Amino acid sequence: MEIDDLVQAIQTLNADDAFRARLNLDQWRNIAPYLTHHEIRVGDLLIKQGDTDRTMYFLAQGSLQIFVTGGPPGSNRIAILRTGSVVGEPGLFGDSARMANVEAMTPCTVFALRGPRFEELGQRLPALALELLRAAGGVMAIRMRANLAKQTPFS
Repeated sequence: MEIDDLVQAIQTLNADDAFRARLNLDQWRNIAPYLTHHEIRVGDLLIKQGDTDRTMYFLAQGSLQIFVTGGPPGSNRIAILRTGSVVGEPGLFGDSARMANVEAMTPCTVFALRGPRFEELGQRLPALALELLRAAGGVMAIRMRANLAKQTPFS
């Protein structure tokens, strides 16, 4: 899977919490060298609740479920993410523990942007890094509002 396919998935996702970066295909191609490509099997955890990790993932193909452990019965599943979604975006903003688990429901293809690579991107292409941060912050704000409306606890 190429970066062009990922960009197409991101740009066509019709979801309230879609990643709405104001980037064109050439700008995404400049970001591509900072991303790593991963294939995830059904049932594998992409993110484990409690771990500390500064990685944001772009879901290029497949579906992921987000759930928490230790909550009251029936409150475990938070969301299902489809192709074109981002996940783990709080990792770009700090070293805090992950708030939930993220598990592959289908075979998935993801592109990872790790903290050190993001910092390097920020030094070399600051306008692109700033736009990624702006869009990631927008996703976080929408998801936080949705969780507050559902009274989903998070820490």
